[in-house]
Amino acid sequence: MSLLAACPDEGNAGPVSATVSPAGAGAPAAAETAPLVDPAALQELGEQVNSAALAKGFARDFSQMWEQRYGSLADALDRREQGAALDAVLSLKTSSSMVGGLRLAGLAGELEEAIRRGDLEHAASRLPELAARGGETVAELEFSYILWDG
Repeated sequence: MSLLAACPDEGNAGPVSATVSPAGAGAPAAAETAPLVDPAALQELGEQVNSAALAKGFARDFSQMWEQRYGSLADALDRREQGAALDAVLSLKTSSSMVGGLRLAGLAGELEEAIRRGDLEHAASRLPELAARGGETVAELEFSYILWDG
């Protein structure tokens, strides 16, 4: 699978497709059943770039940039800037998918749909859930992938 297939922009291909579905179509339940972090995604990334160290570095960078990515989305929603919010949520969804953060990517996909519909208020109402899910994802990455060699 190519890197682009693993990180779709529209949520209709690759590993994210199972967790990103239209609002009201069972998306939250699907996102909850996905693993918090799928280690196969980082393993595949390492194979694609022929370097486990680069994949591990990407996971470390994701963890270090989480607050910035979340802040960009929250700020854009607070300013009611649909374009900036869409850019921020797509960055978050794609990078989450690349590190195997399937639940976080699924939730970001749900926010993307709300933002595309212009429902910025609904997207903003999901920020606490996004913050919690992002924190869980970062903690899992740091414990199981960044800190350990396995």
